Formats: sequence, C-alpha cells, structure tokens
Amino acid sequence: MCGIFGYVGKLDKAGEIVLSGLKKLEYRGYDSWGVAVKSETQNSILVKKKTGKINHATVEDLPKSTLALGHTRWATHGAVINENAHPHTDCTKRFAIVHNGIIENYQEIKKNLAQKHHFRSETDTEILLHLIEELAIKLPGSEAVRKAFTRARGLNAIVVLDALENKIYTAKTGSPIVLTVKGQNSYLASDSASLLAFSNELLFLNDGEMAILSSGKITLQNIADGKTLLPHFQKVDWKFEESEMGKYPHFMIKEIEEQPKILLNISANLAESAEKIAAFIKNKNVYFSGCGTAYFAALAGSYYLMSLAKKRSLAVYANEPILVKNLTDDDVLLALSQSGETIDLIETVKMVQAEGAKVVGVVNVLGSTLFRMANEKVLLGAGPEICVLATKSFTAKLGFLTLLSYALSGNLKVGQRLLAQAAEALDTIFSQKQKIKALAKKLVKKQHIFVIGRGLSYPMALESALKIKEVTYLHAEGFAAGELKHGVIALIEKGTPCVVLALNDENYESTIASAMELKARGGYIVGISPKNNEIFDDYLPTSDVGVATNILQIAWAQLLSYYMALELKLDPDKPRNLAKSVTVK
Repeated sequence: MCGIFGYVGKLDKAGEIVLSGLKKLEYRGYDSWGVAVKSETQNSILVKKKTGKINHATVEDLPKSTLALGHTRWATHGAVINENAHPHTDCTKRFAIVHNGIIENYQEIKKNLAQKHHFRSETDTEILLHLIEELAIKLPGSEAVRKAFTRARGLNAIVVLDALENKIYTAKTGSPIVLTVKGQNSYLASDSASLLAFSNELLFLNDGEMAILSSGKITLQNIADGKTLLPHFQKVDWKFEESEMGKYPHFMIKEIEEQPKILLNISANLAESAEKIAAFIKNKNVYFSGCGTAYFAALAGSYYLMSLAKKRSLAVYANEPILVKNLTDDDVLLALSQSGETIDLIETVKMVQAEGAKVVGVVNVLGSTLFRMANEKVLLGAGPEICVLATKSFTAKLGFLTLLSYALSGNLKVGQRLLAQAAEALDTIFSQKQKIKALAKKLVKKQHIFVIGRGLSYPMALESALKIKEVTYLHAEGFAAGELKHGVIALIEKGTPCVVLALNDENYESTIASAMELKARGGYIVGISPKNNEIFDDYLPTSDVGVATNILQIAWAQLLSYYMALELKLDPDKPRNLAKSVTVK
C-alpha cells in the first residue's frame, strides 16, 4: 500500500530523485508523504513531510544531497497528521525510517524506550527507530537495524537511512521491496515500475532478507544470522514507456485501450502455459482464490472450468480462507493477483502449501511474492497497471482462464480464436465512446445502480458494479439475475438504472425475463448484449464471441465507470481510500 523510494549514489539531487520516484508510486494509495535527505554539511538529516497529495510538491527547500529516502503513507497507526507522516528521525538525527506493515508488539518495545527517547508521533514505526538508535550506540548501523528488526513481530518492511555511514538498510518479512544498481547509483522502491527508468535488472528482496545499499553496491544478508547471501537480479521485460501516461489524459483509459493487444499476446504466447497448467490440475481438486477484482476473476474461472471443461472447482475470497483449510496434495489452488503482493492472498497461499496443496500463481508482476512462492507460475504480461482500479489485469486473467478451460477440454485452439476475435471486437467498442459518454451523463444523476447477470455473466455483474462504485463513489451492486425475486427487487423504483448483462447463450431468455421484472417496477434498463431487445432503454452492443463475450461486457462497464468519474470531476486513477496493493491485514 505505502510507497517507498530510496537513493544513494554520486548524484547530488537525491531529494528530487526520491520525490520523482514517489510520484510514480501514487497509485498505491496514500494520505501523506515525506522525503528525508542527508545534510552533507551537518552530517544529519532534514525532513519535509505533509498530509495530502504529492503531485505538485517540490523539495527545492531541502539541501543538495547524495542520500535520500521517501514515503507515501496509508495510515494504520495514528491519525493522518504531519507528525505521523514518514520518514521519522531518531533523537540524534542520524537515522530516518520508513515502514510498510504493522509492528504487532510495538507497545512492548516502547516500554523499554519511553524513559530515554522523545516520541514525536503516534506510530509504531517511530518506536522501532528508537530501538535502532539505542542498539547503534554499541553496534554498526546495519547490525543495529538487523537486531531491531528481529525483535519486531508481524509482517513488515522497513527502510532506514544512515547519515553517519552514508548507507540505506532495508529488511522485510512481508511487504515488497525491490532494488537495482546503475553505475555508481543504487535505488530502492516498493514497486518495480518506479525503477524502470533506471534499470530493468531488478533484485526482489525475499522475506527474511536484508539489504545494505551504498553508492553503486548492494549487499544481501540473512536477517536471522547476518550471513551474506548471493543476490539474484532478474530482468523485467516491461518498458519504461509502459508506465508513462503518454498521449492519454489518464492511466485508466490508457490501460482500458491496451486490452486488445494484451488479449492477442495471451492468445499467442500463453497457450503453452495453459496446456501445462491444464495437465497440472487435471487430476486434482481445484480451488480459486483472490481479493477484490481478482476474486471476481477467480469466480469466473470456476464458472469457465465447469461450463467449458466439466470440471468442478470452488472460488473463495482469500480473506475468508475457511473453505480451503485442510487441503492435501490432492488439491491445487489457483491464486490470482495483479501485484502478487496482496497480503491476504499470500497468507492463504502459505496456509495451503503448509498443508501439502500445490499453488498456481496467476500474476502480472515478475519477481513478486506470489510469483516466487507459487509451485507453478503464470505471468500474465499485461504490463504495468498504474491506475488503482484493475482493468487490463482483470481482462488478462479472463483471457488466461479462457485458454486454461479450453485446454482442459482439449479445444485450446478454439479459446485462442475467441480471444483474437474479442480483441478485434474491443476496438469496435472503443469507437463508440459518444454512446457511453451520453449514458454516463444520465447515470451520474442517480443514487443507485444495479447490475444483473446469470451464469457466466454473474461474475461480470459483480465486477461491473465494483468498477462503478470504486471510481464514482455512487452506490452500485451486482446481483445474480435469478435472485431478484428473493428480495433485491424491493430496491427498484421508477427510474432506477439497471444494467443487464445478457450473453447469447442458454441463459438469454431467463435473463431477459428478469430484466422485464425490473422494468415492470420502473427500472431504467441498460442492455449489454450481442442481441438488442425491445425492453432495453439503452443498448450497448457486443459481438458474440462465446465465453470471451464476458470481456466485451466488462469493457463497456470500464468505459462507463471512467466517463462517469469524469462527469463527476473525480480523478479516475486515484480513487479515495483505495490502494493498488493491499499489503497490511
């Protein structure tokens, strides 16, 4: 969730480098920000930190420096005030710390420090910093950090700037940390996308590891015993330009319009992976898991496997793992995530692996925690997704799950063909923006929006409603069409917008019957379907490309959400209270 960026090297603009890096991490979600630099003249640390957004911030009032550390905070311990923003400094101004996670035993640690140190914030982070300060009286800076970190319970990542030794230390047991070196310059961040401007040869810190950064050098250690480890850098194929907005006004619309090429890439390049995973899960009990949008992709995956391959499976929320407890080596979990760092999913993966089950990681980020943990790995290749809302990563998951289901049924080429057809059909949808803009103008005036679907369209109804509520802050809910008469229909009154997802399949007529029930109660019916119907008040057409029509349904919903946000003058890339990667429980 929190963004972290650090620099040590030969350039004297460390503060500007760190601030620029933090701005590339805004999408992770935050409520305050800060930058700490070493004052070369005073051999101490100066900090600038504030609540609010960083987009127009500068650090021109901080001195030139070759050592800096920055952070965007999403509050957990302590209110959203300047004093609680990171970085925090110790009493001597030798150390500055930033932190992602929760130190569960912070109160216990503080008891032994309260008489000796002055606490300026309400955070658990500052408490650990004063422990480092205390240990550094007798130990080198790196050892003080290592020893202090071993005393902290919970899933955490810390980064510490040491003005005396001119180094940066980082250690982790949970949240992501990525490092790279370019010439005499060393960089650190909480996300690989922000490092691509410097290098695509990246070092992903593992849990239980600590790194020491100096000018042009990274040393890796085991946290438990301090032994030196051999660093393993991985080449990331993403291009720096992919994480830039380019000609587009927002990342959200850029990433929506990247979906055709992503589908073509999946159709052409993930077929072999789909066959491999199909063989891996063929004789096992299959479970899917994810959070948020990834869960809706997981739910779609369970529908696809049953519909296309006649294989039963179960989708569960990663934060409600009771249904995947006590798995065995007869079971396999398909874990879906864009970032590969979602803490609830990581915890579920650890649990099922400890019980003997295997895990297939379906993820978009090479080197992420899920990617490294998984027994089998599927790299979606959708490129950096900067908008907080998941769009192209969701489509990429649907694309791979389509291939997987057809591979299980022995009809892989059918799945490839449908994805290619869906890619072409998406371009047709994107050419009809005036239609969706006009609809957006109508819907932003309403308080409630309902989306219904049946069968394969049900997970899409859930995801469509999520997109609307995430970016517009309007109330939207997705429902199974058949559930209307069991209570939901009581919510419908004259003019209530009802979006109806109707595939041209065996459920079409029953879905239309549900839509008629809504219309009879005064509902304003928006149809998304390959077939128009006289009951639709507005019609958003899709091609009929079988199961891949789900992708076209969701494209309309993504566009609708985007243009509704613009009508409401909201930032579609950074919705309030949301974070791209949820790394604390």
